[in-house]
Amino acid sequence: MSDTIFMKIINKEIPSDIIHEDDQCVAFRDVNPQAPVHFLVVPRKAIPRLQDLSPEDEPLIGHIHSVITLLADKEGIAEGYRVVANSGASAGQSVFHLHFHVLGGRPMHWPPG
Repeated sequence: MSDTIFMKIINKEIPSDIIHEDDQCVAFRDVNPQAPVHFLVVPRKAIPRLQDLSPEDEPLIGHIHSVITLLADKEGIAEGYRVVANSGASAGQSVFHLHFHVLGGRPMHWPPG
């Protein structure tokens, strides 16, 4: 897990447009945005996917969601945005470090894909 692109961003080994960081998570703009506002929030802790969360991670996930709402407000999308977490390759997860996509700034349609 320590060699994922997200760990390299967290460790500042590769550049990224970081919009938030604290002791528990880092948020940065997606390099291939799918909406006018598209950023990712990743925990500093190396967790491969949602299925790998443990009960001890509950405060971390709560913190991440607080950061998402803070950033949605800061980015001007608080009135409507989507949060996506793919878990596993068959769901489209390509980087096996838990991450949450936050997309907004345009109408979101259902079903998503």
